[in-house]
Amino acid sequence: MAWVTHESDTVYANRWIEVREDKVTGPGGDDGIYGVVRMQHPAVFVVALDDQERVCLVTLERYTTGISVEVPAGGSDGEDPLVAARRELLEETGFTASEWHELGIMNALNGVADASEHVFLARGLTASDPATAAESQREEGIDQVSWVPFADALAMIAEGRIRDGETIGALALAGIRLGRFR
Repeated sequence: MAWVTHESDTVYANRWIEVREDKVTGPGGDDGIYGVVRMQHPAVFVVALDDQERVCLVTLERYTTGISVEVPAGGSDGEDPLVAARRELLEETGFTASEWHELGIMNALNGVADASEHVFLARGLTASDPATAAESQREEGIDQVSWVPFADALAMIAEGRIRDGETIGALALAGIRLGRFR
């Protein structure tokens, strides 16, 4: 038996998310209420690699979880995901890229959320104006931009220094594409 939705009620919405309660019958036949968070627009995640095969990581403080080390990311605000990925890379790191490859689409917290995420690999990086980049990073709440060898980023996951699930997923997709897991 599949899930059956009997009624759906939006209990909160803003420009980023919608939260709803669904009256459902589950696969086991039990009736209940299921809470769902739906992102209004897909998110984008960028695995940026420089000429030395180092990954760009940003460190920022998340309201919900505290200090977090992540790949550059953000919302698409309804635009094409590649356009959003280019914007987020520039805003968060001060870099542009000449090569872009879409690595795949992930779903965040799919047990409670409808939140698709597009993952891109960016190469051929060029730094923009440092003053503009610093101002943008302040606005984004980014404390640090760092470059680490791909293997070190994987070690940071294993050590628990990278705990952001989307960053872990994005690095996994990049590692598969780059042949780093064979």
